[in-house]
Amino acid sequence: MAFIKAEKLKHKFVRRDEQGEVQDVTLALDDVNIEVEEGQFIAVLGHNGSGKSTFAKHLNALLTPSEGTVWVDGKDTAKDENILDIRKEAGMIFQNPDNQIVAGVVEEDVAFGPENIGVPTEEIWERVGHSLEAVGMTAYRYHSPNRLSGGQKQRVAIAGVVAKCIIMDEPTAMLDPNGRKEVLNTVHRLNRQKDVTVILITHYMEEVIDADYVFVMDDGRVVMQGTPREIFSQVETLLSYGLDVPQITRLAWELKKEGLPIPDGILSRQELVEAICQLKSKT
Repeated sequence: MAFIKAEKLKHKFVRRDEQGEVQDVTLALDDVNIEVEEGQFIAVLGHNGSGKSTFAKHLNALLTPSEGTVWVDGKDTAKDENILDIRKEAGMIFQNPDNQIVAGVVEEDVAFGPENIGVPTEEIWERVGHSLEAVGMTAYRYHSPNRLSGGQKQRVAIAGVVAKCIIMDEPTAMLDPNGRKEVLNTVHRLNRQKDVTVILITHYMEEVIDADYVFVMDDGRVVMQGTPREIFSQVETLLSYGLDVPQITRLAWELKKEGLPIPDGILSRQELVEAICQLKSKT
């Protein structure tokens, strides 16, 4: 079985009045089917209200299915006896890094996660050292988290996740461009070096270029899926779902609309330069 598998997943938010009577029901996820293999870097795209954050919360049992099933490492998230094990396997990083700070010193903040799931004391501090090194924050081990930049705070939050899978729900939404770059570089490094599964929920198109696979959500459903190149080759379809494409992809698309025979799915400046140079060599 895939490391993460959602099958016919539905989630309904029910609003009740003061007497407990149902006022309305919102279907936030509708027949979502997604599989993720261990060690993959997966991106989930969608406009606000598309269901992507609701889906993310199912991956470590913050929410459980109204219908259908979600498995994490073969464990059904709907079964109470699996919740602790699932949260050991899948850790969450949220938008606001300030909301994730629980201690006054960086190393104590990183230690909170493993301590909370019962890791022995000696092993905790060994893990803290390795984790800070992995995210490039060793030099800040004895600093106050409150004095760090937004990008550094998110790196500390990542270090504190003791899991085979890191689920990141728009982790760069509140960061400046330097902070976004800092966090994404850290994620890529962990994904490559430690074989960590990364699920990135984002609305920044440039952040998903290096993903192994992309899912696009709209109105609670998966409406597109494929490699970044396959997804970003369909510019008009993405625009119809209220999304955009990376700036360089948009530029290449606009040039093609003007008559230049440029390939679809250009993902980088280098690719665009090479495509234009090839056109020059043929003239």
